[in-house]
Amino acid sequence: MKNHLKFYLAACFIFVASCSSQADESINLFERVAKLKINRNDYILGETLTDKQKQTAQDNAVQSASPGTYKFKDHDLFVVAHQDTDRVLILYEHYEPTNREKIRELVGDLFFVFGEPTVMAHDKTIYWAFDGGGKISENEYKEAKDQKKTPAFLATVKLHSSHEIMESSGPVTDGTVYYIISSEPLLKLLEQRNQ
Repeated sequence: MKNHLKFYLAACFIFVASCSSQADESINLFERVAKLKINRNDYILGETLTDKQKQTAQDNAVQSASPGTYKFKDHDLFVVAHQDTDRVLILYEHYEPTNREKIRELVGDLFFVFGEPTVMAHDKTIYWAFDGGGKISENEYKEAKDQKKTPAFLATVKLHSSHEIMESSGPVTDGTVYYIISSEPLLKLLEQRNQ
């Protein structure tokens, strides 16, 4: 009986230590992301929602697809937060249909906030990428690629447009544009927890 009790207590200790270690790992990652101060409309990626923001979340809830999260809308901005900690996981806006003027306005706004992008792909997608030290410049990204290294992104801002972003001529047709602010390492860690 004593051996069973010892085994049970040891197993409980290992389980609690493992859970505590996982919780510490996610809190540490949330804090690293929050230190980057990547924000939209006073919502900071990785940061805990304020009481006012929690009230906005309650008043403007949107059905969430991912377990362990909740989603809400504050004007045009969608916010996805972690259920257990109320920390911001994803920020995004999506416009469909929209016109070229709105696309330019959104691109200009993001350039104003985040500066020169890290990568522009296919004239329709722009990335601002961040590591623990802040935004990764285009040159730093190219150097890493030239050395066949994969940069360790802690967070990204991705904007995608159905129209070429710099296009100024041609027919003015409706299109779509969205941006999403997220931390892939954080999302992967939380996804592993929910499995």
